Amino acid sequence: MKVAYVTTDHPAAGQDDEREIVLAAWLGAGIEGSPVSWHDPRVDWSDFDAAVVRSAWDYIERRDEFVAWAHRVESVTRLFNPASVIEWNTDKTYLRTLGVPTVPTHWAESGTDLPEWDEYVVKPAVSAGARDTIRTRDRDAAAGHAAALLAAGRTVMVQPYIPSVEQEGELSLLYFGGQFSHAVRRHPMLTGVAETAENRATLRDPDDDQFALAERVLAAVPENLLYARVDLVRMPDGEPVLIELELTEPYLFLRDELAAPDLFAETLAEMLKG
Repeated sequence: MKVAYVTTDHPAAGQDDEREIVLAAWLGAGIEGSPVSWHDPRVDWSDFDAAVVRSAWDYIERRDEFVAWAHRVESVTRLFNPASVIEWNTDKTYLRTLGVPTVPTHWAESGTDLPEWDEYVVKPAVSAGARDTIRTRDRDAAAGHAAALLAAGRTVMVQPYIPSVEQEGELSLLYFGGQFSHAVRRHPMLTGVAETAENRATLRDPDDDQFALAERVLAAVPENLLYARVDLVRMPDGEPVLIELELTEPYLFLRDELAAPDLFAETLAEMLKG
């Protein structure tokens, strides 16, 4: 089986330290993987038995083009995750429709006031890696950033900063084919402490309530998923809530769990047989 490992020729892909791990695991499962840039016009996607989106990390700058690409590729081969999932998941307005507990979110509109919170996180709905995101205690600064994003034609999310992130961190639960693989405590963003290879993540056993919420989140997605990452935080009262559901091109923390690369490969092989 020939499968495209979908990446980009943008410098952002240079941060992909999971590529060789994945390609080796795929080969062990009888899958010949080839790194391919999603926007390379020379690629004939029908040459592949499937395409798996991995480090297409420049899509943020051209999301509409990326979504159109996904639908085009899916018309000639299998795409993981499906184009419908990619279109839905690359705009964080999906948080409105899941029907699960999430971080409180104010969807900003021109001329409306922000809630009274101690500290704000303001970001566009199409974003990744904290791009165009600010954290501030200054309500006027938060409102100004929201207004600037709105003026640029972007949908804007305003959320309270959750202090527990700095103590407990974000918990990411990784799934392949709906099967739980592993979970990590992620380095918190927006703290001013730089992420390094050493502090990026630590393996964690999720608590029962975190497992339950992650399963509830995934149950709300009707499509079959090759991979999923469910990112949770705890509110000040201890309730776990969803901060993000990563179904497009998530980092999978494959270096943190030795069995994860093989599970990923075996899941892909089984789905290709179906």
